[in-house]
Amino acid sequence: MNKVVLIGNLTRDPELRTTNGGTSVCRFALAVSRRATNEGEREADFINIVVWGNQAENCHKYLKKGSKCAVFGRIQTSSYDAQDGSKRYTTDVIANEVEFISTNRNGGDEGFAPEEPEQEKPKQSSELEEIDDDSLPF
Repeated sequence: MNKVVLIGNLTRDPELRTTNGGTSVCRFALAVSRRATNEGEREADFINIVVWGNQAENCHKYLKKGSKCAVFGRIQTSSYDAQDGSKRYTTDVIANEVEFISTNRNGGDEGFAPEEPEQEKPKQSSELEEIDDDSLPF
């Protein structure tokens, strides 16, 4: 069984490309924290993610460097011959599903969640207007 679940932050803005057949493919790297060591230091793994189709377009549109997301998918390894003649190996996670946890660099949901109407702030005691007691209905 080949299943992967990751939660982390994007290390760079997603790159969107289109295949010759017109299918969208999006690539980004995810920084996934490891558990803290005995010394209290945290380390991270940097994992390459590949997303296909409409979800690839959504990732490119809504995710940015620093965005937090959850990725559900599978591991895929492959190899290729480099220009210097050496054989190179790659390991990617092919995403079946990407869940946006936050979409901006500050960890909030700006640009993704619908905007809420701005509520009037309560007045400070120095800003309160005086009311004549005689005008009150009680």
